[in-house]
Amino acid sequence: MTDSQCPVLLQRASAVATLTLNRPDALNALDIAMIDGLVEAAQSVLADGEVRCVVVQGAGRHFMAGGDLRTFQALLNESGKEARARFHALITRVHAAIELFARMPQPLIASVHGAVAGFGLSLMSACDLVVAADDAYFTSAYRNIGLTPDGGGTFWLPRTVGARKAAEIVLLGERFDAQEALRIGLVNRVVPAAERTHATTAWARAIAEGPATALSNAKRLLRGSAQRSLAEQLQAEADSFANCASSPDFAEGVAAFLARRTPNFTK
Repeated sequence: MTDSQCPVLLQRASAVATLTLNRPDALNALDIAMIDGLVEAAQSVLADGEVRCVVVQGAGRHFMAGGDLRTFQALLNESGKEARARFHALITRVHAAIELFARMPQPLIASVHGAVAGFGLSLMSACDLVVAADDAYFTSAYRNIGLTPDGGGTFWLPRTVGARKAAEIVLLGERFDAQEALRIGLVNRVVPAAERTHATTAWARAIAEGPATALSNAKRLLRGSAQRSLAEQLQAEADSFANCASSPDFAEGVAAFLARRTPNFTK
């Protein structure tokens, strides 16, 4: 299969892996082949111990415009019971990809532009950081076709923007722009469309050149904090701090700080 035919491209430059949703003529809408591609790409990243940062982006003019309704329509031709089973199996496969993304110890950066809708919004929300072009627009969209969110959308949104705003996004399905997404904390940074790739690359490089163990531990602490009591979180912080303090990167960080030079982290 050539790159032009592959629904998800996985490329690696140094310690940065880039996953590109690659159905630009279909606005990168999610179909069965792309679901399988996301699972395979995520498995590949998890097995690659050299990757320190992961970028998720879309080819063409959009990040992702949600699910491919032609795929859904084909399933609707089956009987009610069979259709339900097929839809359930389809979404279970989608969720396998999301769980693999959630297991990645590396920080994930979503680099979004154009449409960020439906599963695209869920996929973006599953990432740790988001760089958005100023032409990006966002919508849950599920209600417009009589569905509820998938891909962890109802998990990530309340944790990111709060329960009330998440309810508004999901129940009303209204479209909003990049500046509103920035205001509510859904994205970290909005840049001119022409600068999106450069801004994303700069963040990815900064993470890839950082202390990998410390950054993955910090990610794990942040993601686990909502499920822990204060005492449990303090214990988790103490354990992580001690582990990082005994690593070569901590010694290098201290030496570089005292020598007023840039640290050269190794792991």
